[in-house]
Amino acid sequence: MRRRRRHHRAAPAPRRARRHLTVRARVLSAVLLLAALAVLIAGAAASALQAQRTDARIDDSLRRAVDILRTDAASGPQPEKAQAEFTTVEDLLHDAVQRRGLTENEGVIAFLDGAPHWLASSSVPLRLEADAQLVRVLGAIPPGSSVELRTVTTAVTQYRLVAIPVAVTGDPHTGLFVVAVDRGAEVARLTATYATYAIVTIGSLLIIAVVAWLVVGRLLSPVRLLRDTARQITESDLSERIPVTGKDDLSDLARTVNDMLDRLQSAFGSQRELLDDVGHELRTPLTIVRGHLELLDPDDPDDVRATQALALDELDRMRRLVDDLVTLATADRPDFVRPAPTDVGRLTDDVLDKARGLGRRRWQVAARADATVNVDSQRITQAWLQLLANAVRFSAEGTTIRIGSEVTGERVLFWVRDEGPGVPAGEVDAIFERFQRGRADRTRRRADGGVGLGLPIVAAIAAAHHGTVRVEEPPPASGTGAVFVLDLPAVGLALGGRFTDIELQEQI
Repeated sequence: MRRRRRHHRAAPAPRRARRHLTVRARVLSAVLLLAALAVLIAGAAASALQAQRTDARIDDSLRRAVDILRTDAASGPQPEKAQAEFTTVEDLLHDAVQRRGLTENEGVIAFLDGAPHWLASSSVPLRLEADAQLVRVLGAIPPGSSVELRTVTTAVTQYRLVAIPVAVTGDPHTGLFVVAVDRGAEVARLTATYATYAIVTIGSLLIIAVVAWLVVGRLLSPVRLLRDTARQITESDLSERIPVTGKDDLSDLARTVNDMLDRLQSAFGSQRELLDDVGHELRTPLTIVRGHLELLDPDDPDDVRATQALALDELDRMRRLVDDLVTLATADRPDFVRPAPTDVGRLTDDVLDKARGLGRRRWQVAARADATVNVDSQRITQAWLQLLANAVRFSAEGTTIRIGSEVTGERVLFWVRDEGPGVPAGEVDAIFERFQRGRADRTRRRADGGVGLGLPIVAAIAAAHHGTVRVEEPPPASGTGAVFVLDLPAVGLALGGRFTDIELQEQI
């Protein structure tokens, strides 16, 4: 037999966890990027504008030099003398060099027959004759060339200049008058200015970074608290909350999260209570049925019939529990109630007819509203009968149970009054919660099979109609008992006559 070779694949190398920038770092990066971009654009635009203005100033100075030379040539060596005084090119060039007032980074030179002849005074910093490459370029300009602004770049610097050919009638010599500006020095001065600007910008960006880091950190502190709180929240502990002190959007977010945690804690608590109660309610009949089946004597017909009756009774109670839970589970659905125009007076009589089978009581209609409103008649009947069943459960045989319907303003009321022990003040709110019962109700649990879902179903039906259910005490003169009122908005009200039992209404 051949042995199969086992091929072991090498375990894949663990992926390196990607490091993500925090929100604080991303906000800071965005702020610095935008600030740097804005400063860069502003600096570049200002630099280009200043360079353009510098070139315009240089060109304007050179054009004035041309105009001055032409004026001097026309007026002679002195304003009061005629042009004929300049008899040679040499005299004209000498006069032009002497009269030229030079600005910073500006120089002048005069060529006679293609060679430097007259130079600026020794006090002028820019020595054009010292740049041999410039001298060769200027010496090669033809005598009859046109006057134009030129840019000459040498190994020394970059010049912006004007070369003016000069000639005098009767003099065979040719001259060239040159005024030049050291454009490289002008640009270098701008560069030094913007180097200072760059240093100031870097310092400003550092200050912005520090301030933004502190401000963003302060603004995002609720988010960090939210993160830390979320880490501390577990399935069994939802008590952590985010401390909120500010009034900005993030503080509102923290408050919203705290409210959400309150709702989650309440929902999880209700869920745990629901599961505990449902489990208990379902285990009890199962335990009873199992115990009786284990003790059942199959040869004893009476024992079999008794066990069968008990099992069916417990199964019915389980079915009622499941039906009630399904009703409550669907209470939040939009189609839980289907309002339609309903005759309130006829609904009152129908409910009374159905209630007579709930127990041996004296049933009376204390008030009947002759009106039409938009309600779900089936759900209202369900809630009203549940209140009547509750009244039967807490009242003795032969006592009176009164029902009534009224229209008060824009509200329609459906109420039930019994002559039982009433509801203790401390249990009024609790009886409308799931699986909650009053003390008297617990003593009757085994007799009627109630599981504490009847009144919560009534509250759910009232809420689906945008109404409420409440407990009121009867007037002191009418004795004991409780009044349960289903208070709903009278939507689509069409009011007619009203038939009322005056005597019984006064007792309410």
